[in-house]
Parts: sequence; C-alpha cells; structure tokens
Amino acid sequence: MKIALVAILALTLAHPALAQSVAPPSLAAELSTRRIEVTTAFTGGEILVFGATERLIHDGGDEVVVLATGPTTSFVVREKVERLGFWINGPSARFNRVPSYWALAGTRPVADMLESTERAELRLGLDLLPLVQLGARRPEFRTALADGKQEAGLWVDQVQPVEVSGGRLFHARLPLPATVATGDYRVQVLLVRDRRVVARQELSLAVVRTGTAASIADIARGAPVLYGLACITLAALAGWLGSVLFRRG
Repeated sequence: MKIALVAILALTLAHPALAQSVAPPSLAAELSTRRIEVTTAFTGGEILVFGATERLIHDGGDEVVVLATGPTTSFVVREKVERLGFWINGPSARFNRVPSYWALAGTRPVADMLESTERAELRLGLDLLPLVQLGARRPEFRTALADGKQEAGLWVDQVQPVEVSGGRLFHARLPLPATVATGDYRVQVLLVRDRRVVARQELSLAVVRTGTAASIADIARGAPVLYGLACITLAALAGWLGSVLFRRG
C-alpha cells in the first residue's frame, strides 16, 4: 500500500492542478475513488483518504484532520408520550441543515490539536454542528438526533484515527453504512501546525444509485402513488402465497 501511495502522491505533486490546496504546497491528499455506486447488494463501504506532508507528522508537530460531510436534509425528532395506556406522538422538533453523513478523524483527538475557537469556527465536533432547531427547544431533542445518527453509523466522531506511515504518509478510512444517502460529498483534509490550520485541501465524492436500486428510487420519486400501490400489491400476493403454502403443508 505504501508503494501505491508514494506513486500517486508523486503524480499529484508533479501536477499542481490535481491538488486543490488553498495554502502553500505542504499538503497533498487524494481519494481512492471519486464515485461510490449503491446497488441493491450494497452493504456498506468506506471513504479512503490518503496523502503526504512535507514535514514529519507527530504530536506537537504537523498533524492531520479529515472531515467528510454528505448532503444536508431536514429531520424531525418526535417524543412519545403515554396517554390512557397508549403511546402517542408528543412534542417534536424539526432540524434543518442536518448533514446526512458526517465523519471526523484525526491523528489524535481534535480537541487536543486545535484551539477551541478555531475548532468552533471549522465546526469540528458534533456539538458544533450549525443545526437549525424549530418547534420544541429542549436540548434532549438534539441529543436524540445525534444518538440516532451515530447508532446508524451516519455520524462518525473519531472512531478510527488517521494512520501515519513513514513519518509523512497518512491515510484515513471513514466507514459508510448501507443506508448512506446519495448525492455529493465533501472531504476536507486539514494540516495542523502549532494548534492552527496552516493548509487545507478539499476533495469531492459522489455517491450514486445504479442498476435496479436506481430504477426503484426513480419510480418512488417520480410516481409515488404507483410505487405505493405496487408495494401493497406485492405484499398482498406474498401473504396470499404464504397462506396457500401453509394450507398445503
């Protein structure tokens, strides 16, 4: 793997157009792929980010942070309340600008690498996401949202560190669950020195549905009534077929 990293990074450094760094060329990073295809057999995958720095990577010296975010959406969190022995929907909170996917990794905990003001400015932490909360204002709703996303593997907060090889080469593996949303993803690679971000590179990634999964999704969006009727029909046929088989048995 180290040989492959060196070869690709040498190509990137030889052609500056391939690197979109907005700071001096002390950082070069790339993705193993710019397109992830989701089929009906998709069970999950990963975003592999790799790169190199000019200086050695170590605690207190050059360090690396990787942040990946997916398309934003709206999300509603509802509280269940008991009334007369029945559980019904109670107060709810609607969150706007919710990242469908969010993953953070660093060579060590990001809170130890950056000043709190810069970490807040760059939104490097689940507690720092700029979520717009409407409806119920209690903080428990935001906590429930974060817990649900993390349990689903859609929000990943430094579960796996950025690995370093040979002092200057690094790579990070960010897991993608089977339920990952399609759309355009953004991967930011930050070079940290003296508790400040001194270089940054932004990479793009597309997650797309292909094959049968894409056809089903297109029908569900373009003809929701027809899609719903087809699902009900198939469920009824499956139930009828099961009853016939049981009677014969």
